[in-house]
Amino acid sequence: MSANAASPPSLPLWTRGDLNAFFGLFINMLVNVIVLTGLCIFVVKIPAGDVTGTILPALGLGLLFGNCFYFYLARQLAAKTGRSDVTALPYGPSVPHMFIVALVIMLPTFLATKDPGKAWAAGVAWAFIIGVIVLIGAFVGPFIRKYTPTAAMLGTLAGISITFISMRPAAQMWEAAWIALPVLAIIIIGFVSGVKLPGNFPIGLAALLVGTAIGWIGGFMETAAVSDAAKDIAVGLPNLQIDRLLDGLDGISPLLATAIPLGIYNFTEAMSNVESAKAAGDDYNLRAVLLADGTGAVIGSALGSPFPPAVYIGHPGWKAAGGRVSYSLATGVVIFLLCTLSLFPLLSALLPIPAIVPVLLFIGLVIGAQAFTSVPRAYYPAIILAIVPNVASWGAGLIDSTLSAAGTTVDKVGLENLSAAGAIYGGLSALGAGAVLAGMILGAIAVYMIDRNFLAAAAWSGIGAALSAIGLIHGAKVEIFADTKIALGYAFMAIVCLGFYLLKPPPRERDKDDPLDLHLGDAGVEPVELLSPMPEKKEAPAPA
Repeated sequence: MSANAASPPSLPLWTRGDLNAFFGLFINMLVNVIVLTGLCIFVVKIPAGDVTGTILPALGLGLLFGNCFYFYLARQLAAKTGRSDVTALPYGPSVPHMFIVALVIMLPTFLATKDPGKAWAAGVAWAFIIGVIVLIGAFVGPFIRKYTPTAAMLGTLAGISITFISMRPAAQMWEAAWIALPVLAIIIIGFVSGVKLPGNFPIGLAALLVGTAIGWIGGFMETAAVSDAAKDIAVGLPNLQIDRLLDGLDGISPLLATAIPLGIYNFTEAMSNVESAKAAGDDYNLRAVLLADGTGAVIGSALGSPFPPAVYIGHPGWKAAGGRVSYSLATGVVIFLLCTLSLFPLLSALLPIPAIVPVLLFIGLVIGAQAFTSVPRAYYPAIILAIVPNVASWGAGLIDSTLSAAGTTVDKVGLENLSAAGAIYGGLSALGAGAVLAGMILGAIAVYMIDRNFLAAAAWSGIGAALSAIGLIHGAKVEIFADTKIALGYAFMAIVCLGFYLLKPPPRERDKDDPLDLHLGDAGVEPVELLSPMPEKKEAPAPA
């Protein structure tokens, strides 16, 4: 490639719009890394030295290289098209995945073994599997997307956003609502309503500053914690953690129930985000993006990071904010420095948690709302059905955590006693096992039933029966004939669908009052507009 192609002379390296987009993406990513740091240290109980000395440097290095790559792609696209308004794709730690790996993979492993090292190993193995699946997705993703209804995919993601992304931040907010609610107000007014501050001051930064000021003035924070955190500042360099990764892969079977569907979601979301960027004017190579995401997750796991990175949603928003080729790269550089200098514990001591978590609640709201704004109204029941397994998984996890805090377990208390108290643990546990994949299966079945495509509904029911039989969904572990009764239920569902297929009912009538229903194909799989958040209406960037 020529020097002119790599660095077109007419393309500015930095613009004022890059500064605005940088602050927005930086605050978003800062919040995510602070939260995942807290999840590792305070939830999974991984020693703080391992988190700041190994996990964060590995994550930071991955984010640096990924953002360098997307900076290069943006410069390359600008050279190819001769345009100076190309916007780089945003890139960072995947929000749904960081909660899933912490709360669904590492925490249960820690509770079962009381060993944070084993929990960490399970997390890096899970991230490795995610990366491999995304790499495979670079070649098979379009085929899977073609036959998986979008309502099923987005409904499952909405379930994750409501439970594992939104509920914990919401609870933390109401523990100090006098700090959190003003922050939430600024975020919603700025990002949803689109109201801009004087001088186009970044909304995310304004919200964080206001919440931090209230927290410190109100006595919520302690200076001693800042002093202690400042003493821990040190340089941490990434190093290979192959033994830890191999230890985690020894117990690979339980990881597959979430890694497979989330890996599929990862490359499907990447496809959606690339198409969204194309609709906004920047046509990136999908295979290059998927290969970069998968490689980032694989390398990160080999270095000890259980948090796979991903292309973020929101490219049209950052473009509308003025971001061009360098805003994402600048974010990656700053986050890398913060990770390698062990500065995140200091930031955690400086920034009140109630001032941070409203951003995560907002992210959960945006992801959940997208499911209902991107598909025809006819499929709303399918979205709700896809949400339910994640709610069940979250509820079963709460029961497990509560009993563990009380020094007992479900087996000691007994299912009958729990049911008598109103906690139907057996059903919640079965429904919530492999919740992400189960939500996709149930959502797909419902979509095809609604479309009266009973042959496709029967096929998806058969898939549900097969996955139940080996424990990938609704099973405590992956094994042959894990739960024959649930598999039999899906098989009977397939028979019911085949019976209705033989009746040959007329096709579903389109909703003339729903433009999406008129425009999209059966099952809501096509076209691009279904998967992108209508960028022409955005006036402010949406966090990933």
